[in-house]
Amino acid sequence: MTQVVESTAGTDELPLLADLVSGGDVVVLSGAGLSTESGIPDYRGETGRRRRAEPITYQAFTGSEAARRRYWARSHLGWRHIAAARPNAGHRAVAELQRRGLVAGIITQNVDGLQQAAGASGVIELHGALDRVVCLSCGQRTPRARLDARLHAANPGFAARANAINPDGDAVLPDADIAAFRVVACERCGGVLKPDVIFFGENVPPARVRDCYALTEGAGALLVLGSSLTVLSGYRFVRHASRHGVPVAIVNRGATRGDEHALVTVDAPLGATLTALLGELGR
Repeated sequence: MTQVVESTAGTDELPLLADLVSGGDVVVLSGAGLSTESGIPDYRGETGRRRRAEPITYQAFTGSEAARRRYWARSHLGWRHIAAARPNAGHRAVAELQRRGLVAGIITQNVDGLQQAAGASGVIELHGALDRVVCLSCGQRTPRARLDARLHAANPGFAARANAINPDGDAVLPDADIAAFRVVACERCGGVLKPDVIFFGENVPPARVRDCYALTEGAGALLVLGSSLTVLSGYRFVRHASRHGVPVAIVNRGATRGDEHALVTVDAPLGATLTALLGELGR
C-alpha cells in the first residue's frame, strides 16, 4: 500500500524515503519538475494538466521549412534562458547521493544538462540535450554554442524580445520577428540541423531504451523525481521496476500516473525534500 507524504520536507514520514534510499543501488528517474526551481518551466503544472504551450513535433519540423524557421527563431532566443540556468538544491542533492555511493544510475527526461552541471556523472539523457545539434543528413553533432554564433552572424539585426519562455527554451515571439529570421544549414553537408533532442512524435533510440530497462530492473530502488509520468517515455520504467519487484519512490508536486506502483510518494518541493533527505541519511 502506498504511503503518501503531502506535507513539506520536514515531515515525520521522511524516514520512509530515507530507509529505501539507504539500501543503495538506487536508480534516479528525473523529470522537468526537478528543474523548475532553476527557472525552467515544465509542460505540466502540479495538477498534471498540460500547459497551453504546444511543443513542435518531429513531423512538423522535418516536413516544413517554415516550421523550422519558427522553431529556430524561438529557440535561438530561448536558448539564452536555458544556458543561463544553474543547478538547484535538488540537482545538487542527487549528485551528493551519487557521491555517497547510494545512486547506481541516473536517467533524466530533461534536456537542460543541469544534473551534470551539479556534478552527477554517467547520466543517461533519455531525450537528448539542448547543448548539442545534429545534422539530419550526415549525422554530425556539433556544440550548440557553435550554432548560436552562426545564427548571430546570419541575423545581425535580430533584436526580438521574448513575450514568454515556454519549456525547453521555446521563446514566444511575434510572427514578424519569426518571418525575418534566417536559418543556417550543416557546415559539412548543407543538411537540416536539429537540436539533439527527441521531439514529440519521435522515438527514443532503442539501444538507449534497453540500457534504461537494464538499469531499472537491476536497481535496489527506483527514485522518481519531478515527473508526472503522464508520458509513456518515463512511465514505462516505473512499470518495469514494479514488474521486477523493484520498490518505487516518487517525489513530485502533485499526483503522478505511477503512484499506484509506488511504495512511497512524497508531494512536496523537490529541493527542500531532497536536501532534508540528505540530512536524514546523515544521522
